[in-house]
Amino acid sequence: MKYFLLIFFLCFLSTHLYAQTDSTQNNSLLQELNASTVDQEKLLPNKMMITQRMLWGEKGLMRKFNRFELTPEKRQNELKLRRTALAAHQVLGFATLGGMLAQGIVGSRLYNGDYNLKDTHEALGAAVNFTYFTTASLSLFAPPKLIDERKGYSSIKVHKWLAVVHMSAMIATNVLANRIEDRPELKPYHRAAAYTAFGAFAASMLIIKF
Repeated sequence: MKYFLLIFFLCFLSTHLYAQTDSTQNNSLLQELNASTVDQEKLLPNKMMITQRMLWGEKGLMRKFNRFELTPEKRQNELKLRRTALAAHQVLGFATLGGMLAQGIVGSRLYNGDYNLKDTHEALGAAVNFTYFTTASLSLFAPPKLIDERKGYSSIKVHKWLAVVHMSAMIATNVLANRIEDRPELKPYHRAAAYTAFGAFAASMLIIKF
């Protein structure tokens, strides 16, 4: 499990180093996506994350299908697909945030000796991991934006760097959770990692929303 998370982290990190979002007047993620207009001469941004280049680059895997040939008209359809994927990314992000909060409440009671909640805590953990990585995948594999990200400060950039923090903490939380049964002295570190993941994730979601 920890090796899978590590590999996913490396891919996800590339997402946040080169993630593509459309421009807007108020830095809103969803409003950014509405501002794109296809350029007849330039159909792809200069910078794309690795997974996007593999799938959506000029020689990407998706280009082998007629539906995704690199033309202005079909790039418009890709931008619509991107908008849908990132809208789902945002919705699932808030669902994940709610799951993290519930898991934290149950986890606190478990730490205080209510071991009847152990199965509930583990089930919530599995659900949170599923929604968390699904949320990440929607960004990781979405078609690229049309233009490169503008220079300077933006809420999107803060969102990306906070994502690096909560992804690191998420991996630590899962790795430590698998070792607590044999090494109970790791409980404080597990809890600290979980709180860090929740705090950074909440901040990354709220900065996009507001």
